Amino acid sequence: MTKTRVAVDVGGTFTDICIMDEETGAIRIEKTGSTPDDPMRAILTGVEQARIDLSQVTMFSHGTTVATNALITRRLPRAAMICTEGFRDVVEIRRANKEDLWDTYKDVAKPYIPRRDRLTVRERVGAEGTVLEIINEDDARRVAEILKKRDVKSVAVCFMNSYVNGANERRMRDILSEVMPEIPVSISSEVMPEIFEHERFSTTMANAVCAPVVVDYVSRLSDKLAAGGYRSDLLLLHSGGGVMTPVSVREFSARLAGSGIAAGAIASRFIGNLCGFPNSIGFDMGGTSTDVSLAWNGQSRITKDWYIEYGYPIRFPSIEVLTIGAGGGSLAWQDEGGSLRNGPQSAGAFPGPACYHNGNPTATNTDANVVLGRLGSSLAGGKITLDPALAAKAVQETVANPFGMGLHRAAEAIIAVANANMANAVRLLSVSRGYDPRDFALVAFGGAGALHGAAVARELSIPTVIVPPNPGVTSALGCLLVDVQHDFSESFMTDASDVAPADMEIAFQRMETQASERLSHEGIAPADMALQRTVEMMYQGQWRSLAVNAPAKIESIGSLIEAFHAEHEREFNYRRDEAPVSIFRLAIKAIGIVPKAELPKYEVRDHTPDPIARRAVWFDGVSHDAAIYQREVLEAGAKFSGPAIVEQFDSTTVVPPGMGARVDAFLNILIGTKG
Repeated sequence: MTKTRVAVDVGGTFTDICIMDEETGAIRIEKTGSTPDDPMRAILTGVEQARIDLSQVTMFSHGTTVATNALITRRLPRAAMICTEGFRDVVEIRRANKEDLWDTYKDVAKPYIPRRDRLTVRERVGAEGTVLEIINEDDARRVAEILKKRDVKSVAVCFMNSYVNGANERRMRDILSEVMPEIPVSISSEVMPEIFEHERFSTTMANAVCAPVVVDYVSRLSDKLAAGGYRSDLLLLHSGGGVMTPVSVREFSARLAGSGIAAGAIASRFIGNLCGFPNSIGFDMGGTSTDVSLAWNGQSRITKDWYIEYGYPIRFPSIEVLTIGAGGGSLAWQDEGGSLRNGPQSAGAFPGPACYHNGNPTATNTDANVVLGRLGSSLAGGKITLDPALAAKAVQETVANPFGMGLHRAAEAIIAVANANMANAVRLLSVSRGYDPRDFALVAFGGAGALHGAAVARELSIPTVIVPPNPGVTSALGCLLVDVQHDFSESFMTDASDVAPADMEIAFQRMETQASERLSHEGIAPADMALQRTVEMMYQGQWRSLAVNAPAKIESIGSLIEAFHAEHEREFNYRRDEAPVSIFRLAIKAIGIVPKAELPKYEVRDHTPDPIARRAVWFDGVSHDAAIYQREVLEAGAKFSGPAIVEQFDSTTVVPPGMGARVDAFLNILIGTKG
């Protein structure tokens, strides 16, 4: 029997499954409708539809929305927080800021753990790490008994200054384990050992409330897969771009928040590198949203400033992804000023766009593309049929009539607004970060990314658009391309000029020992371990830091300082070589390398393919006779020019007039914005 690897990405509309043959690298795909009430049902349905023999699966990797959805919907089990006496309201005070500075009526959401379940004990650790007051065990046992009576399902322990000395937190955890041995306990000195109390408390709180939900889901899915014959660990993609095994999920559950969107960023970076573009922008447009990511010199941008709900940061390192409400199902509407808008409201999976004939009367991007001839008569290999008459009616009534436009002009207006929104998102992640979009290739994927990618690239003067094979399941492919990964950090706040390399080396070695032990616990052999060091630095007086790569052995602080100056200049366009520099934190990325199958490469035969059909497609108010190609029969080396449409099972690619396209050796379509 052929050994296979399976990756699953759960989206808001579809659950995508990618099955790779280990021997040949050949990939086949399956799509099934998502089941928001229990994502596991869609996964098992897809496995059955794809006729996957789980006993022959060597790796099952999964990008999940369970943690994200739990935080968004707040369908969370009862959790508690234990704090130092006098500090139970740190997570409610927050930073005293607001998402919209000028909206005096909109309040920040309440904390995930209400005040009545935030209890205190007497203890105190000084800023330098000295235990000023050992934990009062009478307080600790009293609190533990109260929480047991309240039947809480998890606990977060957040004490002041525990990031430099977590002894009191560890003792509190021991007492809780004696009283309630079955519940997960998250302590801030292990979850997020760094200064800034609110960020540390908030991350630990999110970790605690996610733990019961995620552990239950992972346990049930693991059991179902095992019952079907799967014998290896279920691998869960986390926001940092790696995977974790069920062993680590109990301790770091909030790392799974943002899991799904990271998969697309990983895949787009891989595809960009494969095509010779180490600088690439991922453009993942699905049914309800568009995710934009960026890779520079072959590496994804990493951020620690992110959240699911504003005001409650989750400071685990995460691939930086910007999400906006623009997708195939985004609704066109008129605002109070009479302007045409697009999204973030969406028709969702049901009723979906008007052309799905499920009763939605409002025009969507999908309806506009149908009217313009850019989409054919079906989606998902014929599983969804599209009704052009209903699409035309929705566009006519939603936009054409109110704005006094013709039908096709109205449809183009809908698409133009959507493209402008998405181009602005790309600018936010590139231009505002100090990157020139003209230095990048745009990797367009997702169910609708290839429909809009060329237009967005033209707006931003991006010279090349890459459309990968099976764009609709590219995020699932990303789950096949990741390694086991964990992040460790330690505060190291001092003037850079005062640091002895030996002291920094001792701290790094301490974290590397922890990292190796964690990877060994997950079954990673020493030969498959890779440890990457970074140092976070800042100019004295700043409070935001920048990370620079550190060598395997620290021998010179001066080289780290110079690397910081260079990175600061790239990010902010200035440097201050004469200014003193501070070191903020040391970090280790621990990677357990997972064997990966090679994607197939095809012989390049330079030729122009014959279209399978032709149809009228509208661009700039003009009807064009466009060539229609079938993606599955295009060979490496095929070249053609727009206007052209490339159709396949899970997406449609649009090549506008004046742009050329070719198919590379890995069967990616490369579209050039300059002819």
